[in-house]
Formats: sequence, C-alpha cells, structure tokens
Amino acid sequence: MTAKEYCELVERLDRFQKQLISTIPIKEDNSPLISLRESNFNLMFEPSFYKGYKYMVREAVFEKIGRISKTLDKEDKRLIIRSVWRGFAHQKLLRNRRVKIIKKKHPDKSLKEISKMVSYFIAPEEKSMHSTGGAVDALIYDLKKDCVMDFGNNDGLKLELNKTCYPFHPDITAQVRKNRELLISLFDKEDFVVDPTEYWHFDYGNVIWAIEKGKKYAKYGIIKN
Repeated sequence: MTAKEYCELVERLDRFQKQLISTIPIKEDNSPLISLRESNFNLMFEPSFYKGYKYMVREAVFEKIGRISKTLDKEDKRLIIRSVWRGFAHQKLLRNRRVKIIKKKHPDKSLKEISKMVSYFIAPEEKSMHSTGGAVDALIYDLKKDCVMDFGNNDGLKLELNKTCYPFHPDITAQVRKNRELLISLFDKEDFVVDPTEYWHFDYGNVIWAIEKGKKYAKYGIIKN
C-alpha cells in the first residue's frame, strides 16, 4: 500500500468514526477522576502550559496506567503522560494557542480555514475525547539511552503534526514502527483503542472506544470541569 492510499484509508476511517459519535448512547458510570501525579506509579509527565494541571483520569484508566507502568519497569522504560483529562477551559485554551501558531505560519488563510486545520488534531471542547477522562496521550522514555524513544515525528517531547502521525504510515522506518508497535501494544492489552490519526492517543470507555470495540454504549461522557 502506498503512503497516499494508506492516508486516504485512515482519513475515511476517521471521518466515519466522527459521523458515528452522535449515534452512540452513553450510560455514564460516574467513576471519579483520579490524579496520576499522586500515584506511586513510575511515570514521567510532559510539562503542561495549563497552570495546576493534575493529569487526571477515570478510575479504571488509572488502574490500567498502573499496569502499563509496571510492564515498562521490567524493560527499563517509563511511560510519559503527555495529556489526559482536559476540562473545557483547558481545551479551549489549547485550541486558541494552536490557532495563533497556524495563523502565524499561514497569514493568507481565513479563520475558517485555520479552524479546520486545527480541528484535525485538536477537537472543540464539546467533542474532545480528552473531556471524558478516558483519553490518554503518551510516549515512552528509554532509561538506558536516557531519551524519549524515536516515534518518527518527535524531537524528544516536541511533536511535528503531519500525516506521519498516522500509526503505521508506510514512510516511517522499521525502528520507528517497532517503537510505535510497543506503545500501541501496551495500551491494546489494556483494552484501549489507538486513534487512527495519532499514534500517541488512546481511548477507553468513551464513544470512540465504543465505536471501535463494537459496544452498544459508552460509559464515559463529558466532564466539563
């Protein structure tokens, strides 16, 4: 499969998922948000621009992250938590920051065009899976090499957002593919699903998870704040 064919397939899947979101019922289980910062898991945290960010997830997700952490302990690696639950204020601020960056890079584009570009990687507050407490953005740190593993589009924690973010893009190297497969397999074993356009983004319990797993309903709805 060519890179073009792969990207078209991924983008069709992504559009299909988004179309189904409003059709999936949610039976909210009202499980609490728990701070990963306050856990005793061996984790690393990407610094957040959002003041006072506590890296909170739903209770079941908290337990799953703990098990992933223990698996990586055996390999002298650490899970890097980039972002988890984001309230509406946080999500809105994140989008606004990205809009400013894109606007600076593309001063000729209209606000509507810029908003569309931003929405491809950062959803509006009311549509973001990060607002459910069931989404996790993660990378892996290699303790032996003392660096963030190479995932193909990252310079340490800094990510370049483009189509090579698609999990198994044909143009990535064999080593990058192996590293992504490790990350994805860790979450797959804990019943998460990987986002079709972002290899670092995983969902559990929310509507995207329900769609991918063929569930009749999701158990995590939006938590605004």
